[in-house]
Amino acid sequence: MHRIAQIFFLSLLALATLLISGPMTVAEEETEKAPEEFKVKFETSCGTFTLDVRRKDAPLGVDQFHKAVKEGFYDECRFFRVLHKPKPFVVQFGINGDPKVQKKWRDSPIKDDPVMASNVRGSVCYAKAGPDTRTTQLFISLGDNSRLDDMGFAPFAKVTEGIEVVDKISNTDQYDPNAPNQGKIQSRGNAYLKEDFPKLDYIKKATIVAAE
Repeated sequence: MHRIAQIFFLSLLALATLLISGPMTVAEEETEKAPEEFKVKFETSCGTFTLDVRRKDAPLGVDQFHKAVKEGFYDECRFFRVLHKPKPFVVQFGINGDPKVQKKWRDSPIKDDPVMASNVRGSVCYAKAGPDTRTTQLFISLGDNSRLDDMGFAPFAKVTEGIEVVDKISNTDQYDPNAPNQGKIQSRGNAYLKEDFPKLDYIKKATIVAAE
């Protein structure tokens, strides 16, 4: 049953994104090329974890991610969906706390990258709602999600320090009727989450660190 539930989760995610965003066109603006390898440190409300990012695994996705981190996009973002049952699945985040900022990025999706790495535990990947719809929402795999490889989800980074911190991120199961509403996060941002979900874990700051 867990397999059916997870597929259902992906279907709901796609539907929710399409309903919220409406028709989208892939951004034509060229994004600055990111370094071939770098690290990103996430300081969160429950500790610090670090990602190793490799551009060769998903060049377009990494360029987008590098730009977003540089601009402080992920600072103060809440972890709004965590799926632990029936077995560890994903932690999802990446909706900016300011609806105006979020709309700018949401209206500029990027094209897909081919899948070069696998969705193993600790891998980081974009959530998407079909072909060429990646924007800023990300998920970290809590378990082995390699079945997502054939569905076109292209990992571009991996948690190399602090995976135990990721495991501690508060559980806001999507199937809980009292879980955060993604439409309200998009339209009201952190004002909604702070009022209705004040205990959600969040990113205090994301910082680019040069590869050693």
